[in-house]
Amino acid sequence: MRGRSAAMIVLALALSTQAKLWAGPPAESPEKYLLDSTNRERATRGLQELAWDDALAVSATQHAEQMAARETLSHQFDGEPGLASRVKNAGASFIALAENVALAPTPTELHTEWMNSPPHRANLLDPNLNTIGIAVVEHDGELYAVEDFSRTVPALTLEQQENQLAALAKSRGLELLGDRDDARRACTSGHQPTGGTRAFYLMRFDAISLDDFPDALNRTIASGRYHQAAIGACASNRTDGFGGYRVAMLLY
Repeated sequence: MRGRSAAMIVLALALSTQAKLWAGPPAESPEKYLLDSTNRERATRGLQELAWDDALAVSATQHAEQMAARETLSHQFDGEPGLASRVKNAGASFIALAENVALAPTPTELHTEWMNSPPHRANLLDPNLNTIGIAVVEHDGELYAVEDFSRTVPALTLEQQENQLAALAKSRGLELLGDRDDARRACTSGHQPTGGTRAFYLMRFDAISLDDFPDALNRTIASGRYHQAAIGACASNRTDGFGGYRVAMLLY
């Protein structure tokens, strides 16, 4: 049977906590061959290697078994959860997802198919992805393969998030207030809390990185109208697997 493949990408602007990362698939397995082949391709292009994620591998295995049982390729069968739901249910967290599926007699041919196909190659070499889980299921002499990719971010406590942004605010010349309770309540509600010292400016935002503030907030800080700040983080309320750093900043 001739090899076949298909690719898909799912993206989101929010981020979430980090999925568990593990050492990798079993030695001498088709999954190990495909992981090593992928990371060699990335290394030769100066790209970060992909870390193995067991939750992604569970999701990939579930789907590869479905393809083998049905003897066809698809990213979603009738009655089967979509990629984001499948990955979330397996325990992964992410800010971006992508998937390659293929059918071929050998692992070498699977990898060659993906590298010779522009959309699959794009997933394999995407610099914005940093984790992978792979599953290969044999059926009637053919290998049904799934590669699930994601982007994860460091898991930070709310206090760690606040401290990182507080350091950034200090570098912009702001004095940080020691009491973060008002900012934390504003983060949860989206409104200034009643009582206490009334802030002159409030912004609540979701971010995929804590290396910088949103452009609008940067412009407000640069205006010089405000000299003190309070920063509070809260949990994202997303339920679809795509989470986020949610933060509020009060300026005085």
